[in-house]
Amino acid sequence: MTMADLTQETELLLERSRAITLHGRDKRGRAVVRIVGKYFPARALGGRAEEALRRYVSGRVLPEIGEREFVVVYVHSLVDRGENFPGVGAIRATYESLPAAAKERLRAVYFVHPGLQARLFFATFGRFLFSSGLYEKLRYMSRLEYLWEHVSKGEFEVPECARRHDDELERRPLMDYGIEATDRRCMFDAASMDTSTSLHSLRCIS
Repeated sequence: MTMADLTQETELLLERSRAITLHGRDKRGRAVVRIVGKYFPARALGGRAEEALRRYVSGRVLPEIGEREFVVVYVHSLVDRGENFPGVGAIRATYESLPAAAKERLRAVYFVHPGLQARLFFATFGRFLFSSGLYEKLRYMSRLEYLWEHVSKGEFEVPECARRHDDELERRPLMDYGIEATDRRCMFDAASMDTSTSLHSLRCIS
């Protein structure tokens, strides 16, 4: 298989997964990029996840946004580190590869259902991993109801995994504090990051 074939295959995987899509506008009229972590085909992409993510964003997502300001809604609900998490390194590389004008037009990143590990990780390493321009735009949304303060319900298609996780959080509120977890393998796994400086990937930030 040629490099061109591989590139086309990875783009098709991402397109069919609907992991990254544009979904209307927020309450300030800015374009909304929805990223559903559970849909991201990280296992299928293997070692090509970082390159595929960068290519897809630059070749498909940014042209669709055009010159508009935009926000990102990242839905982290029920993400499994072995199946659909591309790694912090891939996320960082994708952001850093954006043109300066696109970085400026990105106004906010709403992180839905971050979980305790994600909060701790970004609080500890976020300023070192990401430029201040991105870190300061990060907003945690522990429940969908808080997202509706920024994005109208009618403008945003909520994935089923987010609905289910939100319902579970309502029934088991201690999950927010890491006292309960849906996946015990992901509890208190703070040391499970790769590479000598822990920059490449966070194995479990659910």
